[in-house]
Amino acid sequence: MLKDEMDMWLLDSLKELAGKQGPFGVFVDMRTLKPLPPDAQEAMVKGQQFYRHAGMARSIVILDNVITTMQFIRLAKESGIYKWERYIDASHTPNWEQVGLRWGVSNIDPDSLNKVAQTFANATPLEFVD
Repeated sequence: MLKDEMDMWLLDSLKELAGKQGPFGVFVDMRTLKPLPPDAQEAMVKGQQFYRHAGMARSIVILDNVITTMQFIRLAKESGIYKWERYIDASHTPNWEQVGLRWGVSNIDPDSLNKVAQTFANATPLEFVD
């Protein structure tokens, strides 16, 4: 996605969210998105921050490759939006929709679930013996 396209998204978002009141959630399917160039990343961060200031309580973004997912996680942590937004790589999460809804509706953090799963997957049996 080029900077011009990101700028259009940002303007559309500003119009859509004008006057928005109360908390809301966002479920975004961006599985066709490729990694963003640096100038488009700036517009993405501005948009994320605007959504948060407009009342976004939680957001889940579905991507479809590791590189774009890592890029979005980095941007979210750098911009401070990570507390409210999570990213799922659908290429490695077959039940991505269910995982996303758990975050949006029940506040079940997909990242903490992944860390638990990774701990068990990487552990030797002796690590879990009393």
